[in-house]
Amino acid sequence: MRLILFLLRKVFSLLYHQFAWMYDLVSAVVSLGRWRAWVQCALPYLTGRVLEIGYGPGHLQVDLQAQGLSAFGVDESPQMARQASRRLIKNRLHPGLIRGYAQYLPFRDQAFCCVVSTFPSEYLFETQTLPEIWRVLPPEGRLVIVPMAWISGGSPLERFMAWLLRIVGETPGKPGLVPVTVKDRLNRAGFNVESELVEMRGSRVLLVVGTKRG
Repeated sequence: MRLILFLLRKVFSLLYHQFAWMYDLVSAVVSLGRWRAWVQCALPYLTGRVLEIGYGPGHLQVDLQAQGLSAFGVDESPQMARQASRRLIKNRLHPGLIRGYAQYLPFRDQAFCCVVSTFPSEYLFETQTLPEIWRVLPPEGRLVIVPMAWISGGSPLERFMAWLLRIVGETPGKPGLVPVTVKDRLNRAGFNVESELVEMRGSRVLLVVGTKRG
């Protein structure tokens, strides 16, 4: 199992860098075509100036601007930066994107109303990242995270994919429960934590909302 998890992390790294052109295809396959809908579950919780950490190929950036929000993004992958910029320009939108690290956000204090991250890697919960997110939010500002989704449909393909994701550790625990370590780290970083399980066609999506304590 450890070997499988190690290999999966390597594959994920390649998908975010050298093989970034395959990211949309792979995410669509593993989610049975629901990845975009899962990501969009964060939209109702976002207002004003929004910073996306790990913007990837830029789909959520397009959605944010389509809703009239001021969208910005930070991501360390040059391949994803190129993809996201091209996607925004193609849609006649302004790319408010920078390359950088979530542990060192190059923004002033309280610069954003909300911060969002969908299906993030472990870096989001590192000791240097959460204080930076707390810093760029005002009191009562929101950190919105879509950490995981469960395939719940009953077809053979859906049952197989749900089993596969569970075996490789992508959907641990009971659907709807926030992992204890995630909740503890957010609390210690100065956020009040709430969660919601969004029911969708053949799947369930976990939303975690951290509200910055003043």
